Amino acid sequence: MIIFTASAYDPLDPNGNITLKWDIMSWTADGYVKEVIWSMVGAQATEQGDCSKFKGNVPHCCKKTPTVVDLLPGVPYNQQISNCCKGGVVGAWGQDPSSAVSQFQVSVGQAGTTNKTVKLPKNFTLLGPGPGYTCGPAKIVPSTVFLTTDKRRKTQALMTWNVTCTYSQFLARKHPSCCVSFSSFYNDTITPCPSCACGCENKRSCVKADSKILTKKGLNTPRKDNAPLLQCTHHMCPIRVHWHVKTNYKDYWRVKIAITNFNYRMNHTLWTLAVQHPNLNNVTQVFSFDYKSVAPYGSINDTGMFYGTKFYNDLLMEAGPSGNVQSEVLLQKDQKTFTLKQGWAFPRKVYFNGDECMLPHQIRTLFYQTLQEEA
Repeated sequence: MIIFTASAYDPLDPNGNITLKWDIMSWTADGYVKEVIWSMVGAQATEQGDCSKFKGNVPHCCKKTPTVVDLLPGVPYNQQISNCCKGGVVGAWGQDPSSAVSQFQVSVGQAGTTNKTVKLPKNFTLLGPGPGYTCGPAKIVPSTVFLTTDKRRKTQALMTWNVTCTYSQFLARKHPSCCVSFSSFYNDTITPCPSCACGCENKRSCVKADSKILTKKGLNTPRKDNAPLLQCTHHMCPIRVHWHVKTNYKDYWRVKIAITNFNYRMNHTLWTLAVQHPNLNNVTQVFSFDYKSVAPYGSINDTGMFYGTKFYNDLLMEAGPSGNVQSEVLLQKDQKTFTLKQGWAFPRKVYFNGDECMLPHQIRTLFYQTLQEEA
């Protein structure tokens, strides 16, 4: 019997990854011939495969390369295990440690009866919500130690191995999946997202905001291939982040952040927004969102993660009237560095759900010129 655990970490963590841990809790009686999955708790194989050679008890899955999916919330208790059944949604560790772990139990037959005869599984693929993950080989690590509920006794797995999977935005897609627009109280001009910031492949199939198609039933149902149905925009991005410099006080300044979903077929559960700006070391108050300083590089505290408040706005709905979330941030000034010139008040980098968003061309040029002057 094996317990499988997956843990996720912050997208801006320099050592960030998803770790798949396998803990062998007990051996089955049958030896190693061809593995089968007798039963699973907290997850299921998508296909059973050919189990015709078995009489009596039929295995849960007989495929050599099974695809395993998480169960949906609310399944019967006899199908559950702790930290399971989240519908495949694994949040960021910094956002909520309890939602960053997914777990299921699998009983494997004909797969070895000792540490010497068991063979580690190969060719792991983490499908996630799409491509982009690369998984390394399984590696044997020190056995996991468990603490009993009364915390008076420790037990340990008979054997443990880890699989590390890393994510690459470049492997996932050839275009960004989000863009950023800027505005400020001291200028009437809105700096928009770049045209075709996320590619214009979906331009022909996009839907105008006032189209009658939007009244059809089943419009928001996702497709198996995750093909988007985007609202027609000049940037053609599923997600737009807008950063508005709202007010300039004597000792503080205020920013309004709005995240808008333009995809009619996808919502975002437990979304995250990571922002890099030099004044995030002096965040005084965040309204409507939760906030956590990331500080991925030790003493440099210029990166923070915004995310929705649980049961309030941690779900970003599909495109439409409810497809946006907003917040305001109050920051204390450092009089030595604060300025409204050269685009200083705008973020250097923005990430939505771990993917870097396209900044306006004008702002990127200003940042580059400023770096050259400082150098």
